[in-house]
Amino acid sequence: MTAAAVIILAAYTLMIVGNTNKTPGDVAPLIVAMFALGAVAHIANRYLAPDAHPVVLPLVFLLNGIGYVIILRIDLGKAQNYAPVQALWTAIGVGAYVLTLFFVRRSRDLDRYRYLLLLLAVLLLLAPLLPGIGQNIQGARLWVRIGGLELQPVELAKILLCIFFASYFVEKRELLSTPTARVGKRLVLDPRPLVPIAAAWVFAIGVMSLEHDIGFSALLFTLFIGMLWVTTGRTGYLALGVIAFAIGAYLAGKYLQQTNIRVETWLDPWKTINTSGQQLAQSWFALGTGGIGGTGLGLGAGAYSIPNPNTDFIFSVIGEEMGLLGATMVIVAFLLLVGAGLRIAQAARSEFAKLTATGLTIIIGFQAFFIIAGVTRLLPLTGITLPFVSYGGSALIANYILIALLMRISDEGNRAVDAAVQSGDDELQGQLANGP
Repeated sequence: MTAAAVIILAAYTLMIVGNTNKTPGDVAPLIVAMFALGAVAHIANRYLAPDAHPVVLPLVFLLNGIGYVIILRIDLGKAQNYAPVQALWTAIGVGAYVLTLFFVRRSRDLDRYRYLLLLLAVLLLLAPLLPGIGQNIQGARLWVRIGGLELQPVELAKILLCIFFASYFVEKRELLSTPTARVGKRLVLDPRPLVPIAAAWVFAIGVMSLEHDIGFSALLFTLFIGMLWVTTGRTGYLALGVIAFAIGAYLAGKYLQQTNIRVETWLDPWKTINTSGQQLAQSWFALGTGGIGGTGLGLGAGAYSIPNPNTDFIFSVIGEEMGLLGATMVIVAFLLLVGAGLRIAQAARSEFAKLTATGLTIIIGFQAFFIIAGVTRLLPLTGITLPFVSYGGSALIANYILIALLMRISDEGNRAVDAAVQSGDDELQGQLANGP
């Protein structure tokens, strides 16, 4: 945690010097605020999840801090005021992290309320479609306005759907992976156990389509297929998923205008450089200008030239001002976070906890992959935010809740291993260390 704080403070100081040619006078308050938030999260870990994976929270803290510095740099360049709001959302996110650890004392408690969680997820998904509170912003109807707040309910819904998928797949694991239906002289998989969960998944994808959001549709699709494959180990589900994705992509490109525009921009952004392709083109200019070492924090032009750089294209600003080295640091941080998540899943106490940790890790990993791939033109731009880095309160709070659930599962798994070590049960220790 201390190393992450040093990196963030160094980046903040360099950014202020690059913008004003003066040493920042508010370093002391920033240090106090940063260490206060870090101390709150660390103390919560020590008391509520003392045996949780020690690497996860510092990585999250580093990504969140780098994102805050870049958002503040964009504010200075465009005379905006998003950084103080992001700082407030960070504090709320840390509070949500602590509350999640406090109230979710056992991961198996989540398994008991899977249908209640599914109902809540459905209500959250439908909320932006309700007249009066639903808001259409930049072509996507993902927001709800409550008073003066604008929130994205889908950010929390994806976590609830992950828990529901994990609970259902674990219960139906044998039926989903073992051929029991006879067709002629051959045994094949019985499709009936897959019907309810597939219906819930199709409903979620359908709602996302009505809300004109391809990013979360792709994320939910990946989450469902990934968890189904991990549960059963059958590559046939992956093949079925590829076919379904191809059909869905074709239909979305043909009938959904927003998807069609994004695909056309991806194929040839120069054709629409004055409209939809402007963001992508300016993003490439910024990344190309950054080179290996970057232009220097506070010295890049992308913060001025890229429309809305603090959300979809914040990675481009990082790549320009911190160069390939800074962009690689962010990518490596996500890779380490994904690796830690998979290690947590491997050591989980139960099949439900194992699959839930895997699903939560898929959410973080593929969300980062989709947006970075979109910025670098490996994939069409999805509009998903970069976890912990991009501006956005709903995403930040939901991701802190996600990390808290991972830490709870990690704490349970490590405590079980420690108990096996103390009891001298080598066989149980090996089973727990290698997963259920």
